Amino acid sequence: MEFRATSAAAERKIATIDGLTNNLTDREAGRREIEKVMCNLGNAVDYWPEWHPILTIPKKDSEGVNELTSHRGVDHTARFVRGFITCPYSEDAAKQLLEVVDKLTGLTAYPLKTPLYSDSAFPVVVEATEITLEEDGTINSRDALTWFAQKLIKDIESFEDHLGARVREGWWGMHHLILGRPHGARSSLFVNQHVGAHMRKILEAFNNSGIFGEINESSLSMLSLEKRNKICETLIYAAVANWNGSDETFTFELRGETCEGHVFKYEDVNLKELRVEVGIGWNDLYVLGHHVTEKDRIYILHGIPKGKRAVAVKFL
Repeated sequence: MEFRATSAAAERKIATIDGLTNNLTDREAGRREIEKVMCNLGNAVDYWPEWHPILTIPKKDSEGVNELTSHRGVDHTARFVRGFITCPYSEDAAKQLLEVVDKLTGLTAYPLKTPLYSDSAFPVVVEATEITLEEDGTINSRDALTWFAQKLIKDIESFEDHLGARVREGWWGMHHLILGRPHGARSSLFVNQHVGAHMRKILEAFNNSGIFGEINESSLSMLSLEKRNKICETLIYAAVANWNGSDETFTFELRGETCEGHVFKYEDVNLKELRVEVGIGWNDLYVLGHHVTEKDRIYILHGIPKGKRAVAVKFL
């Protein structure tokens, strides 16, 4: 489904206002306060991209990455493009948070007089002062691309798999971290399509250079949800059809591929439920789901398939 920034922003605004005002005695005052803060901090979001200054800025006179978001004063938090509101119950915790922010480069913080989340909370606003917004509400294009490139360079030595080999995901495995949430295929509430397209080109240039080592593109999010569900259902139904009813691990052939099935049976008086895993090759394709039979009705509960697109599309 196409990402619609206007709709996503409206949905997040409603959810954020509801989350921070539902428990208040004066909900209308809380709503007005949030809307005033949003005029400065921008759209409400689910989470920031990995290159966002709030996640990457160093402490003053220090090379260490800040741990602001894990500080004990951060509680009942609403995130925005340029910062966040957090609502600790303790006034001391709120004051300590203000002190922590004062030690960080590129951030400022201030308390709010209007209660949010709870009448007894002490809300604090934290703002990333280095961020400027475009007219569409996204982060300044040049800044976003610069911060993204700087994060890539810093991460060159950090991408290793469990065996110690250098490995990196491609765009479809990384775009949710690069674009922030909510997001589409190449844009979000943080970056528009122009910037998102350039970020993809930058990532692909790094990947193609070999600087990250092997590229492990395991995400199939380039396929629609309907197609991903179909891949899961096809393999899970096939695994159950080829299962002898006793062996937990077995192999079967489907559409030119050798599939390894794993079936675990749950005991329930009302229904027959099987936990089903199907794998092809060495991470060529993997699906996980549950095959449930209830009153002569069969349905599949499944997760997101992972693997190579060229293999996955065989099962559509």
